[in-house]
Amino acid sequence: MLKLISVNFKNDRLNTLVIPVCEDRQIHENKTVTAQIAEGEKLREFTGKKGDEIIFYSSPKIKADRILLLGVGKCKDLTTGSLREWSGTAVKKCIKLKLENCHIAVPSAGKTGLHTDLVLEAMLEGACLGNHIFDKYKYEKKETSLELITLIVPPAAAKKFSHLPLQVSAVCSGTILAREWVSTPSNEKTPAQFAASIMDQTKATDLKITVLDEKKLKQKKFGALLAVAAGSQNRPRLLMLEHKPKGAKKTIALIGKGVTFDSGGINLKLTGSLDGMKMDMAGAAAVAATLITASKLNVNLHIVGVLPLVENMPSGNAARPGDIVRTFAGKTVEIGNTDAEGRLILADAMAYAIQTFKPQAVVDMATLTGACIVALGEKIAGVFSSDDALARAIVESGKKTGERCWHLPLPEDYKELLKSDLADLSNMSSSRWGGAITAALFLSEFAKDTAWAHIDIAGTALIKKPDAFCAAGGTGFGVRLLLDWLKNL
Repeated sequence: MLKLISVNFKNDRLNTLVIPVCEDRQIHENKTVTAQIAEGEKLREFTGKKGDEIIFYSSPKIKADRILLLGVGKCKDLTTGSLREWSGTAVKKCIKLKLENCHIAVPSAGKTGLHTDLVLEAMLEGACLGNHIFDKYKYEKKETSLELITLIVPPAAAKKFSHLPLQVSAVCSGTILAREWVSTPSNEKTPAQFAASIMDQTKATDLKITVLDEKKLKQKKFGALLAVAAGSQNRPRLLMLEHKPKGAKKTIALIGKGVTFDSGGINLKLTGSLDGMKMDMAGAAAVAATLITASKLNVNLHIVGVLPLVENMPSGNAARPGDIVRTFAGKTVEIGNTDAEGRLILADAMAYAIQTFKPQAVVDMATLTGACIVALGEKIAGVFSSDDALARAIVESGKKTGERCWHLPLPEDYKELLKSDLADLSNMSSSRWGGAITAALFLSEFAKDTAWAHIDIAGTALIKKPDAFCAAGGTGFGVRLLLDWLKNL
């Protein structure tokens, strides 16, 4: 639980007070807090550098069981992003100390030069996300999340921004939901199981749910999606979530890639590349969590989430290289590589969403290509769109939320690389280079005249080592990004 309050440090009893400290400048205005920082700076081992910490178990000026000073680095490097990370680190340290709650002293806007609302939002996010522990599959539960995290601000700020804790809690709950879906192993996340789990999470919302099973997918001629699913005994689903408040003037379609395990199919991945392929449904997880959260926050947009859910496996029934399939849109695709499966299921889902709901904009999110990881690494997602304004808005939301994105090109002449002698398109480029671009160009063939953007989250969906506010596993990347973008439409 998150709270925002004002306290009297001399009279109000606190269990734990955590204070961020800059190494070269005072960022607090409260004299009691600055006096406590001065006590810490008298000690040689504490300078306020990032990672520095010291605990006081008594103080003549602050009524607290313990006071934890944590360094945040140089003032010139202070951003909402660094404060988000600091806040997550602070909460994780409190968890290690086996505490039940903590109070965090928020820096002064006047001292930091940052906007109060953005600072509070970032610190609440870092605290909430850093408080998440995924130990569902652990016999021994070694750590327990904090029951209460309280940010301390002046009385005027506590009143003005009283809405933020509930708002941030809802958004972070969506991120955590996506994290846990990604971290869930594939043996408990078949297309049917994943669809059931998503539907279970929608029970407290007003979302309209539609499910197409294999029979209905055949009737509606989802040829590309069915080709990807053909090799698995776990049958596919197309799940649609619809948020439609009264008076909504815009319709937005979000498409999420949902490959619950990607073996590569007949073009079987190498052993090392199979590691972590339970995360190939991270796009669907992010979109589903975004819809659930948008419903809870009553976002005033008609939002549709379309989730193609499949398992890509090799078998005697699997699609083969050289096969030609007819997509929902009617275009034929020659399968050059069965491991380029995500673009096939997204193509059918995009075409269906555009035909059925006629949205003003379509955004798909997918763990689509290793090439995007080569280009941008594991902390930045690639954005592809011929609509510069749409791409710019997504990138700006990435800056605000810390879910960073970079606008990559869609050169028209690269479409030559997707030509097939026998079909309208090949799902595989004839060049080994620029794979993230050619994958996005393939998808662009199914966007028609609708404003469309593709977000490749292959590198950002899962981490192997914990960071400031995320444990190893699913990151939930994309939920906060999409919600911020939707909020600004």
